[in-house]
Formats: sequence, C-alpha cells, structure tokens
Amino acid sequence: MEEKKRHILKPEQKALNINLNKKIYGTFAEIGAGQEVARNFFQAGAAVGTIAKTMSAYDKTYSDSIYGAEESGRYVCESRLYKMLDHEYRLMVERLTVVRPETCFFVFADTVAAINYKKTIKGHGWLGVRFQLKPDGPANDLLIHVNLKDQSNHLQQEVIGVLGVNMIYACYKFHHDMDEFVQSLIDGIWGRLEIDMIRLEGPDFSDFDNRLLTFKTVKHGLSEVAMFSKHSKSIHASEFLWKKDLMVVRGHFKPPTTVTEDVFEAGLAQFKNEEGVEEERATIMAELTMSNLSVNGHIDEADFLQRADLLCAMGYNVIISNCDNHQTLVNYLSDMNIGKLGLVIGVKELYLIIDEKYNNNQDGRLLVAFGELFNRNITVYVYPAYLRKGQELVSARTLIVPEGIHFLYKHLIDAGQIVDIENYNQEKLDIMPWNILDFIKKEEAWEHLVPNEVAKVIKDKGMFGYKSEKPSIA
Repeated sequence: MEEKKRHILKPEQKALNINLNKKIYGTFAEIGAGQEVARNFFQAGAAVGTIAKTMSAYDKTYSDSIYGAEESGRYVCESRLYKMLDHEYRLMVERLTVVRPETCFFVFADTVAAINYKKTIKGHGWLGVRFQLKPDGPANDLLIHVNLKDQSNHLQQEVIGVLGVNMIYACYKFHHDMDEFVQSLIDGIWGRLEIDMIRLEGPDFSDFDNRLLTFKTVKHGLSEVAMFSKHSKSIHASEFLWKKDLMVVRGHFKPPTTVTEDVFEAGLAQFKNEEGVEEERATIMAELTMSNLSVNGHIDEADFLQRADLLCAMGYNVIISNCDNHQTLVNYLSDMNIGKLGLVIGVKELYLIIDEKYNNNQDGRLLVAFGELFNRNITVYVYPAYLRKGQELVSARTLIVPEGIHFLYKHLIDAGQIVDIENYNQEKLDIMPWNILDFIKKEEAWEHLVPNEVAKVIKDKGMFGYKSEKPSIA
C-alpha cells in the first residue's frame, strides 16, 4: 500500500498558523544555539498571540541558578531539558492560569551544542515541548534528541530553528496521526539532521506505545538507529549507555527460543570476563533490523510489537536499526562514549559476511573491506551452529573460509577480535524458530522450546496463531 502524499508547509507558514491560534500560548527557553526557534515565530508575524517569554541562559553559573546543577557536569543532556521544562512550565501555570483560562499553554526548551570552529564537536542537542491539548488540561511531553549534519554553526542553528517550529506544530496539529507526526518533524530540513530518539508521553497519550515511535523513527528515515527500554520507553544511547560496556545480539526473535536465551546468557557472561570490561557496567541489548522485520518486502507494525513484547518480557532493552551492515551500527555507537563493544553473531552469519566481502572485493581492497569491522574497540563473539543437517558443529575456529582471506581471518582469531562463545548449551542447537511457529499453529507441544516468560506472553496475547484451550463441556 502506497503512503499518502503529504502536503508540506514552510516553517514560516507553520509558525504563523500557530501565532494566529489564540488558544496556544507559551514560553521559549533555548540554550546553546541562539534563540532560533523563537525567532521564527517573531519573524512570521502576530507573535504577540503566542509568545509569553523568550530567554537564554548561556552562562553555566547563571543557568545553574535557574535550573539547578547537573551531577554529571553535562549541560546538553536529557536531565537538563527536563529541568528546563519543569521550571518554565511551573512559572507559566502560576502566573497565567487565572488570567488566561481558555489557553492551551506550552513550553519549548532546548539545550544544544552546535559545531565549533575546530569541528571537535559535531553538533547535537535535546529539544522538548510540554503542552496542553485543551485549556486547563493535563501537560504532555514531546522529547527528541538530534544529531546535526551541517558543517557550519550558522547552518546548524538554522536547522534547530526549523525543527523547533515543526515540533510545536506537530504537537497541536498531528497528535492524532503518528506517521504524519514523525515525518513532519523533518519538513524542510531532510538530510540535514538525524533524530534518533522521540518520546511522547502524558495523560493524553496514556494508551500510546512509544515503541511505535522508535520504530517509525527508523522506518521513515529520521535515523538509522533508535532504542527503547524493556519498560517500553524510548531511550537514547548517550544517556542509557554513557561509559558502559555494551554487547549487541542481532536476530529475528520470532519468537525468541531457549537458544536465544542461551546466546544472551552465555555471551554476556563471557563478555563480562573480558579484559577491559567492567562487570558492573556491562549490559546487553537485542537488535532488530528493518530487514529482519520485513516479510516479503512488507513490515507489519503488529508483528514488530509482538517481537518487542517478547524481548521486553525477557528483560532486554532493544535497538531498532536500518543497519544491514554491522559497520553502520558500530559507527553510530562509537560516537556515544561507550566503552568496550561486543557483537554477537551466529557462525552462519559470520560465513555470509566473509563470503560477501570476499566475492565483492577481490581487487586489492579486501583487507580494507573485511577489516573495517575491527578498526575500533570491538570483539565479535560467534555462536556455533550446524551449517547443514547431519554435519559436525561449526565454530569460528573450525569455519572454513576462502583461501584468499585465510591469513587475515587467522590473524583476527589469534588477536582475539573474533572469538567463540564457549559455555553454550549444545543440546539446544537444533531448535529453530520457524519450527516453533509451525508447532503453535498445529497445536503441538512447543512451550519447552521457549523461555517461560515468552510462552506466557504468547499464550496471554494469542500470538502466532495460538489458540487458548477451550473449556471442557460437562
């Protein structure tokens, strides 16, 4: 089914539309990239109908006296944004509720580090809107994290200005249509930024699943990577993974099996014992790629949510990515100040990676093409498998690779950049997810092939064609 064609308004049109709505009134508090959002509303005209106050607190001491200090010492962070929203919204309500009883209040806030002269800072920021959808109604929050791609401070400021307008407009005009909501955030600035976290929460959105926002962020090309927690909350790597050691397991997870459980448990236990990994700071995440979610070229949101439910039930935080190439994910994570990175792949997947790179790079670029995955603080952990029925078990060390890459592959094995997962459960290696799906449909025994919490969710929600037992008739 083709997506509907969108009618895109210019930022000045959106700003004027908001300005002319007498029921929408708010404050702008911007740190780090000028008062670019407020400026768009001023320049559109009729801003007196929208703007209660604009402010910037650039000096850290002055900013701390208003919003409080940050324990982390960082000012471009999620907690800073929440402090700004809390403070400014409280003032709005205290000072204006009585005199403007028919008004929907909002606060727009951002804390941004734009690119510097030496380009040692790439440019990123946190932006948020706290808003009412009806007068005297509850407050809701829209939070996003953005990475800026323009190579000048001026152009990055321009993008922040447009993005802020798009956010406020989306809150009031598209809150009933999440696809339109997400896509509209990059109207007029496509390709100049990456929005890798969107969180929408509040009483007016109590029934909304933020995992869908994470999914739509990647689906609509706002970012190649986004994340949500085991509690179904949109999260960002710069906060959640700050200085942690991370292991990532990529898979289909339809459904997670006891083999999946073994991969996570054996992999993480081995990862924690590696040199340079701090056990108390080590964490593991599941990665779902858009290609793994695709069935015959189509991605079903209900299918995505089922897999998400099962992974969350197992207690795992989840990465959604459009990264068929592991290197894309590695590049993204390398900018997030994490420590050691471990990637878990099956021996079948390792063979396919080697085969693809070897066959496509026999012109002298083989070393670069295959070695690109290992140019950072990364270890690839390989889970063994039977490549063909009836054959011997294959591990990273026993995998037969093309002769042209044998020396390089042996070097990576000897250097410990490719390692076998050791304490795996060999008795479970014959379990295949597609067999379990077939067993569920045929009402055959399957529960023992998946973790207990996975079996419970499948039964409770009737997933994958499961039919609950019919009550007996006396």
